[in-house]
Amino acid sequence: MTIRFLPPALRRSLFRTSALTTGALVCLTGTAACAEPTPPVRQPAYTSSLLDRPGTQVRPGSAAPPLPGVSALSWVVADARTGEVLAARDAHRRLPPASTLKSLFALAALPRLHPDTRHTVTDAELARVGGGSSLVGVSAGRSYRVSDLWRGVFLSSGNDAVHVLTAMNGGMDRTVRQMRAKARALGARDTHVVSPDGYDAAGQVSSAYDLAVFGRAGLADPQFARYCSTTVASFPAGGWSYPIQNTNRLLTGAGGVARYPGLIGVKNGYTSRAGNTLIAAAHRGARTLVVTVMNPQNGGYAVYEEARRLLDWGFAAAGRVRPVGSLVPAKPRTAPDRARHAAAAAPAFAPSTESDDDSAWPALVLVGAGAAVLLAGCVVIVRRRAATVTRRSGAGGEFVE
Repeated sequence: MTIRFLPPALRRSLFRTSALTTGALVCLTGTAACAEPTPPVRQPAYTSSLLDRPGTQVRPGSAAPPLPGVSALSWVVADARTGEVLAARDAHRRLPPASTLKSLFALAALPRLHPDTRHTVTDAELARVGGGSSLVGVSAGRSYRVSDLWRGVFLSSGNDAVHVLTAMNGGMDRTVRQMRAKARALGARDTHVVSPDGYDAAGQVSSAYDLAVFGRAGLADPQFARYCSTTVASFPAGGWSYPIQNTNRLLTGAGGVARYPGLIGVKNGYTSRAGNTLIAAAHRGARTLVVTVMNPQNGGYAVYEEARRLLDWGFAAAGRVRPVGSLVPAKPRTAPDRARHAAAAAPAFAPSTESDDDSAWPALVLVGAGAAVLLAGCVVIVRRRAATVTRRSGAGGEFVE
């Protein structure tokens, strides 16, 4: 049956019904667009502001062991797996890093140099090695594999090996830029690189926090981890080779320093300006800790003994202290004004792309079901009213079967 004409009364009724239907659809659509709010993000058990404060920062529980006495100007104890900082002293204090900065050099350059590549050293590549530098014995005119040079860096802290690798990596300026970029990418904001070898230079600084970041990142790299945990290796010298030993005494047990059980590196250093510095990592049970110690005031081998005490404390305190910070860089946040503009520009309704249980699909189903019910109601009302009008006013309109 085709409707060609409707009387005024029926038109008014249909108009009211359409208005009610539209209003209901708008309400349902608004419900879908304003879906259930996202639950609040769970806050971490630490606040990074604690590490910004001077002095010693620790949040012990009732069963936590007391911190050991440590004379270092700055130090950090952190969980290498989670990045949680268990305790620290002046974590962001900027100090000369000495050869611990070679850890950042390795993070930047290791992926760019194939270990089996051979290179013949030139005099120019060794010309800028600073006086009094630690050396592994690289000689101009000899050919070395990249892996040999890296062992010279990690075991003997050879500045000569660093300078050759720097030349192979594109030169001093390029390598320094790469190291600065790598530090920023890791969230290490206290470090300013001037020389890749860590040699004393005006403005060259790092912090116990940043060194812990570098150590943690290095342990996640198989090549880095293998080099930094090597105790003894052979270094080529033309037709023969000679043994080199890692200068990290906690790793080797040399010089009257007892080897630390489970130690896996990372890097030690010393200059007249920096004093002794150390990144040490050790594994025990299911936990790996990284400790950094910068410039102990007791001198001698205090850097190793203080690192030992901090490692012992960290293993005993794990699970009994609340973290005071994290080595994991914070994710960048969207500026509030940009977020508001984006929300205003977004369509009033958009289908969800999420696949979890909090998606908007239930709301969409309700919208569809509600719309179907309302439209069916409209059809019923129209038919009933049309039939009534036909019965009461046979001449009130023309209907064609």
